[in-house]
Amino acid sequence: MGRPYHQHRRNMIIKVLQIIAVIATILTGLVSLVNPRGVEGFTGLTAPGARGITEIRSILGGVFIGLGIAVFLLGTRETYQMLGITYLAIGVVRLVSIFLDKSSVQSNWISFAVEIIFGILLLLPA
Repeated sequence: MGRPYHQHRRNMIIKVLQIIAVIATILTGLVSLVNPRGVEGFTGLTAPGARGITEIRSILGGVFIGLGIAVFLLGTRETYQMLGITYLAIGVVRLVSIFLDKSSVQSNWISFAVEIIFGILLLLPA
């Protein structure tokens, strides 16, 4: 009798953490959309002109907002998995890039850790 309760509680905790990850994804996109120059401090991205600002708004902003909203609108396990796979792909590419580009800085490692944690979390069944 105690086992199903613990399983249900575990699933609820995972679901809440997944929702937090999706909200964080949308918020990352919103910050990039609203304050594209503000992401420079953490990402290292600079946009000297209007074209670069548009890229930050559309790619960092639009893609992250769109991915997060898709998860909430469609609400299927597969959409959570899709976002998880996206985070894992970003994390793997970041890890390779850290070594190829010699960009082993704290913000890169923090981003890598978040991407791997979110990726795995979003793949867990809830």
